[in-house]
Amino acid sequence: MSEFTIGLGCDRGVLLETLRAAVQAALADAGAQPQQVVAAASITLKKDEVALLALAEENGWPLHFYEAHELAEVEVPHPSETVRRYTGTPSVSEAAALLAAGPDTPMTALVVEKHKLKGADGRNATVSIARKTS
Repeated sequence: MSEFTIGLGCDRGVLLETLRAAVQAALADAGAQPQQVVAAASITLKKDEVALLALAEENGWPLHFYEAHELAEVEVPHPSETVRRYTGTPSVSEAAALLAAGPDTPMTALVVEKHKLKGADGRNATVSIARKTS
């Protein structure tokens, strides 16, 4: 059975329900189950984001955080200048998913590149999923 890593990006104060719905939709796109996820990851700016912490805890996923400069070094298919302005890196979810999948994981390992969802709370969540390569 394949193993996957999930990269998570979100607006500050996003509700757990919004983040959960985004992850469920991305997993469905990948044809993957939550139990196949071996790690979740995001940017250190989000290490106190309640919904991220709660989602990882309810699924039993280890949660890794990366500095903006670490994420910025990862080649991704959909860099964003808007994300760079706010976070200091052109990608959070795609780059975090790839870093969590293992060193030197190529962007071709992304099975869901950038799934975006705007929740009923008006907040955005972005989910990327990578196939674990090592």
